[in-house]
Amino acid sequence: MATAATPGNHMATIRSCISSCSKVYLSNVANFSTEFKEGSWTRLSSSSHISSREPILKNFTSGPVKFAKVIPKAMSTGSDNNSLPGLTIDLRGKRAFVAGVADDNGYGWAIAKSLAAAGAEILVGTWVPALNIFESSLRRGKFDESRILPDGSLMEITKVYPMDAIYDSPEDVPEDVKTNKRYAGSTNWTVQEVVESVKKDFGSIDILVHSLANGPEVTKPLLETSRYGYLAAVSASSYSYVSLLKHFIPIMNPGGATISLTYIASERIIPGYGGGMSSAKAALESDTRVLAFEAGRKHQIRVNTISAGPLRSRAAKAIGFIDMMIDYSSANAPLQKELSAEEVGNAAAFLTSPLASAITGAVLYVDNGLNAMGVGVDSPIFENLDIPKDN
Repeated sequence: MATAATPGNHMATIRSCISSCSKVYLSNVANFSTEFKEGSWTRLSSSSHISSREPILKNFTSGPVKFAKVIPKAMSTGSDNNSLPGLTIDLRGKRAFVAGVADDNGYGWAIAKSLAAAGAEILVGTWVPALNIFESSLRRGKFDESRILPDGSLMEITKVYPMDAIYDSPEDVPEDVKTNKRYAGSTNWTVQEVVESVKKDFGSIDILVHSLANGPEVTKPLLETSRYGYLAAVSASSYSYVSLLKHFIPIMNPGGATISLTYIASERIIPGYGGGMSSAKAALESDTRVLAFEAGRKHQIRVNTISAGPLRSRAAKAIGFIDMMIDYSSANAPLQKELSAEEVGNAAAFLTSPLASAITGAVLYVDNGLNAMGVGVDSPIFENLDIPKDN
């Protein structure tokens, strides 16, 4: 699914300390610490592939290799010489499906990477027209630098599924789309078919991530948006989440978690963010609360959404003013820094982990605090006020 409408990338600071002692502790939320103790050696190997047809290049040479056992940990901040034990973000044995990954510089990629660092197995759904380029880039190693995890290994994507989340079943696909050359060679890409394929291949999942949005008229003011453009934005950006959860829930393990990505335009006026996208994000947040109740009561599944700040991703550039939004955020947010995709990825790892076992129906703001501001302090009107600035 194209992701042209969610401003949204960068990984949290990695801090490692190697002591004399055999476990590697990774941090998905704050810092990363490594320790080695006796007796926990294991052999690491790679068995992932990016599609049912072609495997990704292996990361390690064949033959016995001794390496430390990986245990992701969310470490507290502190000096390198006096790190606290922290809390474990442990997603080992969990399988995540991340819908909406088509390159290596968006929020979807960063979330997949953080989940992988915490030990989860990663499956992704990629918009059909972008599938060939994405798989080719993976095979040719173009994403290898972006795939590096805190322990030095590469994130493995077990399988990539072609997907177009605006179609629930094959019966919904118009004839002109079926015959479109951008869809040629791909099959089983509607929501229903993707879920059936995942069930056949793996049986179940534990984590569902919705990281896709599209508004064909996003650059138009709402008053100039057509009915088609408005409904298309809602269909691709909010109902697609309902559809994915509806179809995946039967194969989600109880106690699982799902997250989506929203934007502050759902509740504040963001001139330039048009085409019905603000309405779609508002619907997404409302649906998050309702789905949390229904999925929680019936299936013990938690449902949350992350309101992420602006990011210089390829998809966000379709809006046309992403650089201005980033500059505005840096000037006016409580934390005067550019948001990184990894910070959103780390928040997602927390929300899908047992550490967030009582959090559902929530909108988590990961935007350097911009959502809390009532005015833009960079306005000339405030130039005589003594406003603190990060120099």
